Amino acid sequence: MSSQQAKAERFRRLHEQPGAFIVPNPWDAGTAIILASLGFEALATTSAGLAFALGLRDGGGLTRDAALANVKAIADATPLPVSADLENGYADDPAEAAQTLLLAAEAGAVGGSIEDASGDPAKPIYDFTLAVERVAAAAEAVRKLPFPFTLTARAENFLHGRRDLDDTIRRLQAFERAGADVLYAPAVPTLDAIRTMCQAVSKPVNVLATAGHSYSVAELAEAGAKRISLGSALHRAALGGFLRAARELKETGTVDFIRDAAPYAEMQALMPEPKA
Repeated sequence: MSSQQAKAERFRRLHEQPGAFIVPNPWDAGTAIILASLGFEALATTSAGLAFALGLRDGGGLTRDAALANVKAIADATPLPVSADLENGYADDPAEAAQTLLLAAEAGAVGGSIEDASGDPAKPIYDFTLAVERVAAAAEAVRKLPFPFTLTARAENFLHGRRDLDDTIRRLQAFERAGADVLYAPAVPTLDAIRTMCQAVSKPVNVLATAGHSYSVAELAEAGAKRISLGSALHRAALGGFLRAARELKETGTVDFIRDAAPYAEMQALMPEPKA
């Protein structure tokens, strides 16, 4: 059994076990290693976290090559299964978007997402029919892989000002019929809405933990979530510490922030020995 096969099967089993599990989002190899050291069972990349780290805006700033290089770096960094945030597949065309999923698998991912956000500010969500065709093309493509790639289909309405739960559920149900393994609608605003969404489908549902609701893992699991991710939250938490430290330094000239810094020795010990 190949290493990728084993990772893929482990990732699939996480979606089949009772309760919910957390899949945190590193943005580079170093943060992947740190998260693995804390005992998390799987990882997912973050397009926003990567974009900010590269000095780009989220939603249109990243190239496919940059996203895939990040997938490879994170997948190579630990033995954990990795699911790839691939935005809209970096293409409108269903076949080309599906190809992005295959390239992510080649880079080491054992799962990945395709979303119905177009990247076009004038028309941010793909029409229903095209959105479903894109998921169907992705599902058909990944089923040909020699391991069980976990395909996540995302309905992005709530992230783009379309607060329409009925349409979001309609899309998720269609994505399920089109072959998605996991369903995901970021930023659904309330626990009741999350519960309604989870009850409307039969496949596992990923829920994004956000500052907008701050529900606990236990509450989200009770509402029906199977997988809980954080998107760019960990990256933004790190940037929050960075900003507080930099502002203290600039505004007061003090370095009290160093007390809260991760110990150098601990970070050094976590990182792998240099290759000969």
